[in-house]
This record gives sequence, C-alpha cells and structure tokens, in this order.
Amino acid sequence: MLHFGDVAIVVADAKKAHRWYTQKLGFTSGDREGHWVTVMPPRSKVVLHLCEMDKLEPGNTGIGFTVRDVPATEKELRRKGVKFTRKSTKTEWGTYAMFRDPDGNEFWLTEG
Repeated sequence: MLHFGDVAIVVADAKKAHRWYTQKLGFTSGDREGHWVTVMPPRSKVVLHLCEMDKLEPGNTGIGFTVRDVPATEKELRRKGVKFTRKSTKTEWGTYAMFRDPDGNEFWLTEG
C-alpha cells in the first residue's frame, strides 16, 4: 500500500521558505541536507520538500491541509501575515479557503 512520503514545493530560496513554514505555519523542521530541505505539520508523517530551483512554477499545488474550523484558522494565519487568495467559502462539499506562500504556491484549507 502506498502512502504519501513527501511532496515537492518549488521555491526560490529554501532557507527563506524554511523560515516561513516554521514561523508562520508552525511546521517542524525535517532534514536540511543540501537540496533536501523538508518541513512538516506537527505529528505528520508527510513532509514537504522545499525544492529550490531557478525557474519557479507558481500556482495551485493541489495540496490541502485539513483543519477543524477554516474561518478561525484563516483568521489566525492572517494575523501572522499569511496571504489568502480565496477567503473562507462554504460549498455543498464543505468549507475551504486558499492561501499562498512567498513564492506564489497556493494551498487549500478544508475542514476535516
């Protein structure tokens, strides 16, 4: 059976991205060996590989994070300076919001 192990996020500066994910989102540090720089949400087994590259691929990553309360989480993250590209929206399939990191990568928040 396959499980997620890592997801690559293209960034311009891995050190800067590492600071953003740990300070703004509260992620924990993983490995920091050359090109392999990882972070993860607390207690997660899935890591984000902060893949430093010259050519950025900005836009929706298709990566989502589940939270108990999307509007409350959005409010908390906005206070920390996180930029949202879509405010909390309630749909027939659930409530979601979207935010971006400093390199323009977009992520989903959904209730779960």
